[in-house]
Amino acid sequence: MSPAQQTRSRFFERGIELLDQVDYRLAETEAEKDEIYRLRYRAYLNEGAIEPNRDRKVTDRFDDMINSWIFGVYFDGVLASSIRITVASPEHPVSPSLDVFPDLLEPELAQGKVIVDPTRFVADPNREKRFPELPYMTLRLAYVACGYFNADIGLATVRAEHQAFYRRVFMHKSMTPPRDYPGLIKPICMMAVDYPSMRDKVFARYPYLRSTYFERRMLFERSSDRMASPVMNVPEFPFERTSIVPRS
Repeated sequence: MSPAQQTRSRFFERGIELLDQVDYRLAETEAEKDEIYRLRYRAYLNEGAIEPNRDRKVTDRFDDMINSWIFGVYFDGVLASSIRITVASPEHPVSPSLDVFPDLLEPELAQGKVIVDPTRFVADPNREKRFPELPYMTLRLAYVACGYFNADIGLATVRAEHQAFYRRVFMHKSMTPPRDYPGLIKPICMMAVDYPSMRDKVFARYPYLRSTYFERRMLFERSSDRMASPVMNVPEFPFERTSIVPRS
């Protein structure tokens, strides 16, 4: 095994070990959401992505939508990072990325596609340095969501300098030049992956991105009402359809 392969192997083993230490919590109470909104503010301000505001919070209208799930990622009981997962479908054709990239995404919804749209990925600046695997552990939730909702397309809306990471790890493809995103100083690009065709390749390289149905249900079935998810009637293995994402 080459030194590079050994490094990857140790990293993957470390990722699997961390799954036992990670606590994914769906934010359902106002107190839980408020803690995450404040984390967003600290993280965005630290990286120069927003202007200071009096409330010291970052939130928007998508946080309260029925097809959005806000997660906190906890290490040792302390909030370390967060991500919001929005699932766009013909039944719920609204998501953050649809607002910015309607020309690309609206035609996909018109074809009946299910789109997982993860946004508001932030990490505590202090804990991020201690856990270099934190982005992997947090963004894993996007792949968990793709599995639960039988997604056709998984998105990533990121700054241009972060595209290489998503391309390397999650096999996303760049779809657009940068565009302005409401509330952020720096523009973002849209990346996408054809989930049904690429999931096995991604899981083979990063086994800890896999999830069980039990885990997926526990994460995305809200405890408050246990309502059926908005797209749960999508078949387990969708038919072949034309996509904005070229198949490999």
